[in-house]
Amino acid sequence: MKLKLKNTPEQVELIKALGSRDLGVSREASEAFAAFIGPVVQKVVQEAGTSAALYTDSEFDQDDNPSYPLDLYYNTDKGHVSVWSQNMAGGLPSSDAHVPVQELKVMTYRLDSAVHLHKKYARKARLDVVSKAVERMAQEVLIKQERNAWAVVMKALAEAATKDGRSSAASTSGALRHCLTSVNTGASAEFVLQDLNDLMTRMRRVNVSWAGGTPADYNAKGLTDLFVSPEVKGQVRKFAYNALRSDSGATAANAQNLPDDARMSIFNAAGMESIYGVAIHELVELGESQRYNALFETFFDSVGTAATNLDGSSNSISNFATASHQILVGIDLGREAFVRPVARDADSGSQFTAVPDDQWYASRSDKAGFYGSLEEGRLCLDGRAVCGTILG
Repeated sequence: MKLKLKNTPEQVELIKALGSRDLGVSREASEAFAAFIGPVVQKVVQEAGTSAALYTDSEFDQDDNPSYPLDLYYNTDKGHVSVWSQNMAGGLPSSDAHVPVQELKVMTYRLDSAVHLHKKYARKARLDVVSKAVERMAQEVLIKQERNAWAVVMKALAEAATKDGRSSAASTSGALRHCLTSVNTGASAEFVLQDLNDLMTRMRRVNVSWAGGTPADYNAKGLTDLFVSPEVKGQVRKFAYNALRSDSGATAANAQNLPDDARMSIFNAAGMESIYGVAIHELVELGESQRYNALFETFFDSVGTAATNLDGSSNSISNFATASHQILVGIDLGREAFVRPVARDADSGSQFTAVPDDQWYASRSDKAGFYGSLEEGRLCLDGRAVCGTILG
């Protein structure tokens, strides 16, 4: 990300006042500048993060206790539903079983960041230096947000299983696990169209109506987005120039029998591929030994139940190895199952609040600083919105 302050007379005057040796002038300018950067950082963290496309914001008043009526998300017949939530910043998400008539209380946590700079840069009206300080604050909050958001996604994917439209334990007889294994195995295994087709099939099977039949809005229930590593995205781009193969040696592993118009679509898309109507996005944090891949290993291995291919007959994997396996994450964005409860500041009405850091008010420090924070939580209310494939 890159933030840049506009070089206007008003901005320059405010920045110079920020560096004033008169503590009264400096403090007043600090409060004005803090009120200015709060909405800027909020907009950046809302738009720059990869998880922003998955989660729906649900604002609540500061110091309130947010809750969700689960009966609006599930049928109220006999049984339990699984809900995944992040209870503390940087911690491991927890999985809880609830009866649908229960009111789900949500634990939220605070994410904060503090930056400071020498006043000499402010006195010189170095807008680039001040911009970097604001940029750093936004980056620190964004990094914390992304880790917590994707931890919930990975936890739900590792544990989610469905039987007759109801969430269940992965070990339950007849339960359909949302995490599948690829049709290919081994270190050189590549993503193929059958993997995508299997994911779409499993997603359709677990997305049933409250009555156990086809949903009324069935066209909106299914795989919409697939998040993959840069290496897998490269394999998808190879679909455009791999030769057709239909001889006796053709297998699911080496034959990508795409029609020419589909190949041209991938070729012309320049990395913005969509296959079977599923948008494919790449995340640097996915892939062998990468951050989210290692996170998934922690959650998957604790389940204790093997994942298999679509029909449950082969390619069983009970221990995910981040150095040789990688996870592909499929999401149904039409379900709005991922929720981000976020507090609204009582004074400003903003989600992100920035204030002057009073530890730098001493004259001898000759520094100015700012402290910013927001309060949020992360929830997956419906595991049927996530599925995935283990490749390798």
